[in-house]
Amino acid sequence: MIKNPRNLLWLIPVLLFVTSPLWKPGVTAFLKPRGEYASPSAAKDRQQTQNFSMDSLTLTMTNTGRVTWVVNAESAYTGKTDREIEMLGVNALYTGEGPEKTYITSKSGRYDIDASHLILKDDVVVRKPAARQVMKTELLHYYDRTKMVISPVRVDLKGPNFSIRAGRMDYDLISHGYDFSGRVLCRF
Repeated sequence: MIKNPRNLLWLIPVLLFVTSPLWKPGVTAFLKPRGEYASPSAAKDRQQTQNFSMDSLTLTMTNTGRVTWVVNAESAYTGKTDREIEMLGVNALYTGEGPEKTYITSKSGRYDIDASHLILKDDVVVRKPAARQVMKTELLHYYDRTKMVISPVRVDLKGPNFSIRAGRMDYDLISHGYDFSGRVLCRF
């Protein structure tokens, strides 16, 4: 018989060590982490894409709380990324800072949300009824951050007493300054 059972306690670690090949794989599999852990900051970095298609769209841009642009499209859908909006059948109204309204139509367009960049394409017509001016081009860019309107292709601008044809046009909405270049033809 065993005189002192406390002396048998040393056998427990030896038995665990000897039998470990039998029980260790099951315990390891049970304690293995399931799924991925992503910190909250890593989850914010991973953006979800949101693809969409709409029958109609109204896009409103403001400056210091005042509506400056209202862009309507007959249909809209996601562009190359979910931060781009492709539009078809575009009708836009620019009110700007003054009382004069400018109406713009085009067959298609794109709005880049991150850059605040509006692109109008295919038969772009810009009308300023108060000044009785009409401008036609095939491509028009509007950069909201710099308040610049740029047409890198041919532009035809007609007013009551003049006609201008140019290869390119830059227009600053703040200073109301035009810059025509690329074979400019003026008639007064």
